[in-house]
Amino acid sequence: MLTRYIGIDLGTVNVLVHERGRGIVLKEPSVVAISVNDNRIVAVGQEALEMLGRTPDTIEVARPLKDGVIADYVVTEAMLRYFIQKVCGRMRIRKPEVMISVPVGVTSVESRAVHDAAIQAGAGEAFLIPEPLAAAIGAGLPVATPTGNMVINLGGGTTEAAIVSVNGIVQWSSVRVGGNKVDEAIASYVRRKYNLLVGERTAEEIKMTIGSAVPLEDELIMEVRGRDQVAGLPRTVKLTSTEVTEAMAEPLAAIVGAAKEVLEKTPPELAADVIDRGAVMTGGGALLRNLDRLLTDETGIAFYPADDPIGCCARGAGRALEHYDILKRTMRPVY
Repeated sequence: MLTRYIGIDLGTVNVLVHERGRGIVLKEPSVVAISVNDNRIVAVGQEALEMLGRTPDTIEVARPLKDGVIADYVVTEAMLRYFIQKVCGRMRIRKPEVMISVPVGVTSVESRAVHDAAIQAGAGEAFLIPEPLAAAIGAGLPVATPTGNMVINLGGGTTEAAIVSVNGIVQWSSVRVGGNKVDEAIASYVRRKYNLLVGERTAEEIKMTIGSAVPLEDELIMEVRGRDQVAGLPRTVKLTSTEVTEAMAEPLAAIVGAAKEVLEKTPPELAADVIDRGAVMTGGGALLRNLDRLLTDETGIAFYPADDPIGCCARGAGRALEHYDILKRTMRPVY
């Protein structure tokens, strides 16, 4: 029985799992539904997400990861166990080797928590890789060469920009702003302007349907349903893409700031490579309309989304596990 090699992108919003030889085998929301009475886990992943905002008092739906790090250790461990079992099956002779991507700025305590949770969840060995490095490998950048590769990983909880060269991160910048903060900004804009309360899933739907990082020439319009703050009754309003662009301006400015900060600190030789080759966008945030245009306009560097940006981190973590002997020379140990 051969050992299975698994790469996990343990994200604030989604968990993706890559298995050697099979590619990405699982993509589920990092959401867990828990029974309040006996702390029993009722549902994990997609099933739990469908309960979000729709449960009685006896069931609590929670995201055990906040800003890419573990906020609830016990629930994260249970969630990891569920996903590992789903990929590998319950009856395993050999435990899988697991590589998990973590935010680049995590503390040793936070890294240890992720490592221990993976071991408790059924991994034989667990290794950690910084998200920008995993994203760069997953996007197919030549990270092993002594050239500057810039990657900006736009996750649900954090955005990380980094320069990668010779299998390591040379410079990085991280802001705790991601897709979730953009959704919150849209929800609070609708509340302020229209006195309409909308949930986080509706806010995300607005972002994906008509959201754009820069104003569109042909404006898009969407009907948004929510609860009137004054009357307390359901109501529908029409929202335009220009309004959504305005609503997202603040979190997007923080994302642009992270990209600029990295470029300001980059050694001149590597900066020249980045100017020549541009920068890759990975993570779910890379799918936002015209975000590449906004970043290009603000920095003067050509930004472009990777192929399948959401899967980059998981793919990169899986590939990194295959070449761990080389990578471990430039990666910090967990302990």
